[in-house]
Amino acid sequence: MVSKKVKITDTTLRDGHQSHLATRMRLEHMLPIAEKMDEIGFNSVEVWGGATFDTCMRYLGEDPWERLRQLKKVFKKTPLQMLLRGQNLVGYKHYADDVVEEFIKHAVSNGIGVLRIFDALNDVRNMEKACEVTKSEGAHAQLTISYTISPMHNLEYYVDLGKTYKEMGADSICIKDMAGIISPQGAYDLVSQLKEKVGLPVQMHCHYTSGMASMVYMKAIEAGLDVVDTAMSPLAMGSSQPATETMVAALKDMEYNTELDLQQLSNIADYFKEVRKEYTEFDTGDNSVDVNVLMYQIPGGMISNFKTQLAQQKALDRLPEVLAEVPKVREDFGYPPLVTPSSQIVGTQAVLNVLAGERYKQVTNEVKAYMKGQYGKALGQINSEVRKKIIGDEEPITCRPADLLEPQMEDAKKEVADLMQQPEDAISYAILPAVAKPFLEQKMAHATKLDLEKAEAGPKNGKPATYPL
Repeated sequence: MVSKKVKITDTTLRDGHQSHLATRMRLEHMLPIAEKMDEIGFNSVEVWGGATFDTCMRYLGEDPWERLRQLKKVFKKTPLQMLLRGQNLVGYKHYADDVVEEFIKHAVSNGIGVLRIFDALNDVRNMEKACEVTKSEGAHAQLTISYTISPMHNLEYYVDLGKTYKEMGADSICIKDMAGIISPQGAYDLVSQLKEKVGLPVQMHCHYTSGMASMVYMKAIEAGLDVVDTAMSPLAMGSSQPATETMVAALKDMEYNTELDLQQLSNIADYFKEVRKEYTEFDTGDNSVDVNVLMYQIPGGMISNFKTQLAQQKALDRLPEVLAEVPKVREDFGYPPLVTPSSQIVGTQAVLNVLAGERYKQVTNEVKAYMKGQYGKALGQINSEVRKKIIGDEEPITCRPADLLEPQMEDAKKEVADLMQQPEDAISYAILPAVAKPFLEQKMAHATKLDLEKAEAGPKNGKPATYPL
């Protein structure tokens, strides 16, 4: 057992509000508290990636790149961290290598210091390029184990995965328990083995959905865990992470003392209590424990999506059938971990199976792509009869999916040439064209209007404008 100070990554500005407020927190509510957060001494602060990139443009009228730049101006001491979906970046499909290169280069130059890179299938081929570019840009490459439980996903598999990450050049390893299903003993065993047989720093990201996360963290810390992910208490627990203040207090009188100031943290928590009140329209209001996650391995966000989909079909009473169908679909699909985008692929298919009254009678394009191997290779064996029903006799690809993609950046630059105000605009469009184009059009119209006003009225002081919804 290793006795040492435990470090903390705070996730309030990304996963905290993604879990509780539908990722709707605006920059205007982040900047006033950022300086105080910077003084705490966090290992890093997660501020970007995940769903934030999409949501900024789709719903908030904010430029995600400008958000990052503004936060970097204030966070002068604390590294900024992001969540990157491997070859999917911050989108929902694979992008060509040139898009991966441009995105990561600009993410780092705009302020990201730590990139947590994962793949929904733990297919390392989908993480190689992102890791390579992250390292070449001088940022910290944290390669991630998307944790799940299945007949194949055992301790030996995860340790071998960790060894592969080390060979790829990982600076650290993250255990990403997106559904909150790892047990305290399971965490102890996994961290112990990774520390002994891989030797890299290990961080843990665990959602509180099952109610076990704090216990998981304590056992993992006893096994030598280096860093834990937490969120400030007003945006912690439920489907978010354990509370930052609680973890600091729990470790204070132990050899793992974080040495963070609880009073300062309390002041920051008071601020976020008030901020949460600004988002009641999007607030899940749910900080409870959900035992379903232990039976079905379904992250809290998936259950919320199920309720929405079923309510739209006036079939909310069929939720128990959908929950029972998910493990069956997952087995047919080779036991993919349920994290974006595989969680959406499996979840939507489970809903279709139940509502159609026949399994795989209706399938999405994403399911077809999955069966063709276009998302990567599942660890388990895909049900051959199900695959044939979905794609017929078509042979799945066996190469790295991105090897089949032509470069995309030059076309993206041409398609939005008249809307570009910065190089990053073309990257946004390459990743999320349907969202980025109307956003860039609004942004350009707004900039033109401001230029006309300046020309008519001359220089004037005022707050920076925010783009309309």
